[in-house]
Amino acid sequence: MNYKNMNMSNLKSILLGLLLFVVTVSSAQQINPDLFTKAWRAYWITVPNELPGDYGVYRFRKDVILKEKPEKYIIHVSADNRYKLFVNGELVSVGPAGGDKNNWNFETLDIAPCLQEGVNVIAAVVWNDGKHRAVVQTSQTTGFILQGNSRKEYDFNTNSKWFCNKDEAYQPLAQKVVGYYALGAGEMVDMNESPTNWMEPDFSMENWLEAEQITPGVTKASTTLISSPWLLVHSEIPPVELFPQRLARIRRAKGISVLETFPAEKSRITVPANSQVQLLLDQNFLTNAYPTLKYSNGKNAVISMKYAEALYDSAMAKGNRTEIEGKSLIGREDRIICNGLDNQQYTPLSWRTYRYLQVDIQTQNEALILDDIYGTFIGYPFKNNTAFQSELPLLDSILQIGWRTARLCAVDTYFDCPYYEQLQYIGDTRIQMMVSYFNSGDDRLARNAINLIDKSRLPEGITQSRYPSGALQVITPFSLLWIGMVSDYYHYRPDIEFVRSKLMGIRQVLSFYSNYQQEDGSVKNLPYWSFTDWAENKSSKWRVGAPPISEQGYSSVIDFQLLWALQLAAELERDLGMACLADEYQQKAARLQQTIRNKYWDDDQKMFADTDEREYFSEHANVLAILTGTTSGAEATNLFKHIIDNPDLTQTSIYFKYYLNQAMAKVGLGNDYLKHLDIWQKNIELGMTTWGEDSQVERTRSDCHAWGASPNIEFFRIVLGIDSNAPEFSKVKIEPHLGDLTKASGSIPHPNGCIAVRYELKNKKWKIQIELPEGLSGTFVWKGTSYDIHPETNEFKL
Repeated sequence: MNYKNMNMSNLKSILLGLLLFVVTVSSAQQINPDLFTKAWRAYWITVPNELPGDYGVYRFRKDVILKEKPEKYIIHVSADNRYKLFVNGELVSVGPAGGDKNNWNFETLDIAPCLQEGVNVIAAVVWNDGKHRAVVQTSQTTGFILQGNSRKEYDFNTNSKWFCNKDEAYQPLAQKVVGYYALGAGEMVDMNESPTNWMEPDFSMENWLEAEQITPGVTKASTTLISSPWLLVHSEIPPVELFPQRLARIRRAKGISVLETFPAEKSRITVPANSQVQLLLDQNFLTNAYPTLKYSNGKNAVISMKYAEALYDSAMAKGNRTEIEGKSLIGREDRIICNGLDNQQYTPLSWRTYRYLQVDIQTQNEALILDDIYGTFIGYPFKNNTAFQSELPLLDSILQIGWRTARLCAVDTYFDCPYYEQLQYIGDTRIQMMVSYFNSGDDRLARNAINLIDKSRLPEGITQSRYPSGALQVITPFSLLWIGMVSDYYHYRPDIEFVRSKLMGIRQVLSFYSNYQQEDGSVKNLPYWSFTDWAENKSSKWRVGAPPISEQGYSSVIDFQLLWALQLAAELERDLGMACLADEYQQKAARLQQTIRNKYWDDDQKMFADTDEREYFSEHANVLAILTGTTSGAEATNLFKHIIDNPDLTQTSIYFKYYLNQAMAKVGLGNDYLKHLDIWQKNIELGMTTWGEDSQVERTRSDCHAWGASPNIEFFRIVLGIDSNAPEFSKVKIEPHLGDLTKASGSIPHPNGCIAVRYELKNKKWKIQIELPEGLSGTFVWKGTSYDIHPETNEFKL
């Protein structure tokens, strides 16, 4: 980060962001064990006389006099739906992390750095969007709870001694967004009705109410008989990362002239009375951030802030994302009415996703002074611990865009897209987890995802397709991909006991499927949504992402996915569970595999068909045939050559190319991988700064879907050739596929340290260097010949 010419306001924002991280993480392991087994001394509290669960924004506050500044002061905090916690005006926590009523997260933090001798004000904003809330959000009733870790930290425990009120300034604002949208209303805020300086020590709480106690806090592990709407669990993930992020440039100004340096640099803009102004601001790349608007005066002026990933032309196409001529912004909006005071500030309660931010201002009888506008980035605190160099600049661009995409799709959970849904879908998340393993080495959010999906299970054994979620949705094949998630974790992360704890869930998924398997093992008339990929081929009978089903009720794409899950489950049971179940799954897999060959192989087309009627063919079915070993050797290689870029087949989208590229490497064609980056190149050519949802780049709904970030895996796994070769990544296999590259190097994190490789062609000889961390050994494969490699440095000239 460049600290040159940084003003004090920005510096304070940075320090607040760093403080939020330091304060929270430092005490995560210091929880009083009594809080897990006994009822809390703190109560869930709410504002009296409010309808439970209705839309509302609420403020809570308590003042405490401390005789001295404490060295440590640990608290635990949660709310329904969401909260922001402040200590002496400083933001110290946002949350809670996503969960459900039986697993309601609380955060733990040490607020001592923010406390002082004398009067201390602890305050919280809690909001519930009621019937307008996002699909991802569940709710019991509006509430807030804060519990001190021990007796010396009970001063701020929530009870009836806290004061509270409803902020009447807030109303839900209906959104106009193109495509399926699941994130609820925007904010309509009349600042004339909102309290100012309410976190200051001398603020008068004359019209505030004493909080109403609901019930003591109860954890899921508690032995108390007290009933609670929320069963509390400690959040498994670290606090979010926050840092200031200035908007880059102004692209359009109507009704006013502004400096070219605005908004990259702070500058004051005066909007005259009785005027209308529009400013179109460009971040230059997509981001997740809390936008902050600072302003003065302008009594009753209306300010609208609209957010968009891209602009639309008259035909509702996005086209090149950098071009704005003839385009307009259609997207999420927040709107405020100014109270006319000096030094006012507005930040939405929840963060927003935008590349473009449009500010529309309509003043009344008083001029408005716009003092500043900027963002504060928010995201899960992933760090990129990789390196990659080659002679192709395109590859570096793809990696950077992929990393940004992955970061924007991860906050307190992974999610499919930040702008439209923020829902943790299994299909997306499996790839996102692998990006995390290969790029960061941080597996905490991955563990959280596996756990949450496991807890989403329906009584019949199937998981929900996305979780947490306040609306039930089941994509049946996604439960099979969840088994793949667990298998991936087993092979890349060192935690056998965690994997073993998921065997029961795997058994339930496969038991559900057994209800729809016929005598030959094939699945018939599978219920719910069979989404597999946003495949595009009007003549193929793929519908809303689901593969064709024959009149008899069969689909090879479904059967293949079940076959793969049985194979993975057999390995997990063999290594960690019950040998008898491993045998059963293996036998079922063998029977199903033979059925698939008999039912779907078309000898004329030399391909597997999508159904037993053998009318439709896709890349998907044949990719899965390769990955499940249903075809192998020369037959598999020829099959892949036959399907790749075959216009007569239903093509894989950017999502399912993750599996297509694995099949390419498996059949020995990994050296062709770098020739098949067309969809990513097209994204870049159209000004994308993150990867789009599907292959229709000009019109794709979402501009940010991390399932497209698979190059951030495959540049390391296929190109540099670094991969796990045993459970827990206890062995490594390095088999590069450099294509036409003559020089490439890079490194990835490993549980033991770092794996680094370097390849360089000189004088028709390859100079190869491989560095392994302590305790890791494995195999290096070069043109079919294997060599043993050991910890520290291995060198070859071949």
